[in-house]
Amino acid sequence: MGDRDWRPFVYGGLASIVAEFGTFPIDTTKTRLQVQGQKIDPRHVELRYTGMVDCFIKTSQQEGVKALYCGIWPAVLRQATYGTIKFGTYYSMKKAIAKHRADGGTKEHLLTNTFCAAFAGGLSSAIANPTDVLKVRMQTGTERGGVARCAAATWRREGARGLWRGAGATAQRAAVIAAVELPAYDACKRRLLPALGDAPPNHLASSLLASLGSAVASTPLDVVRTRLMNQRRVKDHIASQHEVIYKGTIDCFMQTVRNEGFLALYKGFVPTWLRMGPWNIIFFITYEQLKQFY
Repeated sequence: MGDRDWRPFVYGGLASIVAEFGTFPIDTTKTRLQVQGQKIDPRHVELRYTGMVDCFIKTSQQEGVKALYCGIWPAVLRQATYGTIKFGTYYSMKKAIAKHRADGGTKEHLLTNTFCAAFAGGLSSAIANPTDVLKVRMQTGTERGGVARCAAATWRREGARGLWRGAGATAQRAAVIAAVELPAYDACKRRLLPALGDAPPNHLASSLLASLGSAVASTPLDVVRTRLMNQRRVKDHIASQHEVIYKGTIDCFMQTVRNEGFLALYKGFVPTWLRMGPWNIIFFITYEQLKQFY
């Protein structure tokens, strides 16, 4: 693409922001479902919601519709960084590697696409982790106020480590989602070209199919990531004998299964999938339309 290599980054970021605005209330219900029922966290022991619809209705009635968008600005900031880096890196790396293959890049290569997607997803999510932490804490009510106030409070109580809490699980989740979602979308789109052409119906169908696979693969890591991010750990604080906190990804995984059962790793699966579907549809249709400019 020569001097136009920056465009996948810009278009990826813009499309991600548009998709985030359109699906954020679903993300809020997913986050609240994922943190409830933790036997080791006294703030979230109670099972307040029976499902996505119940969470949506209760949140709207008890806290107002505005609460469903609490955390939207760190989410937008996250997409401006994560979405820009992820999609720009994926498409740029894929094209750069394709030039050195024997076929000259004329055919899609699943292994190449999977590697590029996993690398792009892990890298971008690790960089954008602080915005994810703020989003989760604002969604669950752990932090109050605006983005700057929440960031300052987290930094003051927990230090820089607080803003990168759950970074490992976040990077792993993002790598899994990207490794499944992006190659699946490209493969579905290619298979549907003869019947639907390179048009919105093709982009819509490919997005739905790609989102189902990524939701199944990533939800356990998403639950672990959300719980780690929502957990406060004051800097220089020594835990008491009766105080239990998650020590990391594996510990959170094990304690969740031990205390709540394996299915607890799939808390929020329905809103996760229902969010991924519309999110991907909005993103890919927006991205494909923006691509018409180059």
